[in-house]
Amino acid sequence: MRENMLSLGFGAGFPGIDAVEALREMEGRLEKGLQRLLEGARAKEDGFGWLDLPDSLPEGLFDSVAWLSGFDSVVQIGIGGSALGNRMISSAIGHPFYNELTRKERMAPRFYIADNADPEKASAILGMIDPSRSGFIVASKSGSTAETMANFLFFLGELERSGVKDPAGNILVVTDEKRGALRSFAKETGCRSLSVPEAVGGRYSVLSAVGLLSAGAQGIDIGSLLLGASVMKKNLSGKMETGEDPARVLAASAIRHNEEGRNILVLIPYSDNLASFSEWFCQLWAESLGKGGWGSTPLRALGATDQHSLLQLFTDGPDDKLYLFLVPASRRDLVLPGTSWESLEEISYLGGKTMGSMLYQEALSTASALARKGRPVLWLEVPVIDAFHLGGLVFFFEYVTALTGLSLGLNPFDQPGVEQGKRFTYGLMGRSSYESDADEARIQFRSIMADSAGL
Repeated sequence: MRENMLSLGFGAGFPGIDAVEALREMEGRLEKGLQRLLEGARAKEDGFGWLDLPDSLPEGLFDSVAWLSGFDSVVQIGIGGSALGNRMISSAIGHPFYNELTRKERMAPRFYIADNADPEKASAILGMIDPSRSGFIVASKSGSTAETMANFLFFLGELERSGVKDPAGNILVVTDEKRGALRSFAKETGCRSLSVPEAVGGRYSVLSAVGLLSAGAQGIDIGSLLLGASVMKKNLSGKMETGEDPARVLAASAIRHNEEGRNILVLIPYSDNLASFSEWFCQLWAESLGKGGWGSTPLRALGATDQHSLLQLFTDGPDDKLYLFLVPASRRDLVLPGTSWESLEEISYLGGKTMGSMLYQEALSTASALARKGRPVLWLEVPVIDAFHLGGLVFFFEYVTALTGLSLGLNPFDQPGVEQGKRFTYGLMGRSSYESDADEARIQFRSIMADSAGL
């Protein structure tokens, strides 16, 4: 009998009513969403390409990984889906203080991410690297993302100032196969390049070259990541009743609770290594489902840390949230020593226990306290966090997000709500053909500042 890649407890997911019956009422909508997902995948429609990523290794990936591995440092230049997934994989699988290890201990380059267009951070990264001995991954499917292009120009300028003979020789772009400024740059300079598949959007791209390249450069087993995703894909394709399928349970729970006024989904991983997973999930969930007046706001909370900041709100605040606990069943562990100090007798009960078991019991206790209060609680458990199970977890959450959107009749693969902000930025920064957007942005901002207060 095979071990489950994950399991979902949902007995406390629908306080006051039978959970199985609640799910049964949602079956019709979920079935329509599932059929739409299958149709889009078969027709290879735009946005559905992520479903094929677990079974297709990007061309040239391993050669590019080997090339990057020869540098002292690797800098990922990207934002949103071209950065959050990279940080998520590194944090989940890598050493928490990876860059502080010696090269011999890392057996790979140091790794930095230049995402936000923040001069403080860009300057700090520059202060930590020698540009001439660093490889730069510039990731943007459109090739025009303003923040990414700003960081790209900054580090390109530093490469040119470093005296390296061929600055483009330290650069690899990951972008659209045919279009955009980065593709044109690759053609002009002959720098290395990999492609983002046409039908894959940014927030669903972590299992493409966008996320796999930097992971491989850090020595992470990208084959296991893809294998885990492929196994999860196969598991999800099997015939299951709604109550037997964790993906449908989670999608149904999110939809039903949202319609009952609980429009905040709190993801609570009980692992520091999964803190960045929550950040990646927040973009995936919010940008995919915030459409046409519908929306489920994702909120990050880290167990047990946020028991000391957010739990008071969760238990005694408004009943407007659905709680999803994400808990590894096993992890690297530490045994706590006993103590003979009389002053420490009060905490002697911890002696002989493990730190990992304490974290697990804290997750159990917090979930139980919320359930006792009548809050809806789901418990998602994974055997361990390694490359294989992380790949499965990534595909699972992508699948749940897409299924939720399609069951609601939404397009989970576009993001029309962010386009106007981009146009305003282009105009204000002087990009040609966006002058009217700049004028409108100034008018709107004047209205914001029409009334103000200060100290």
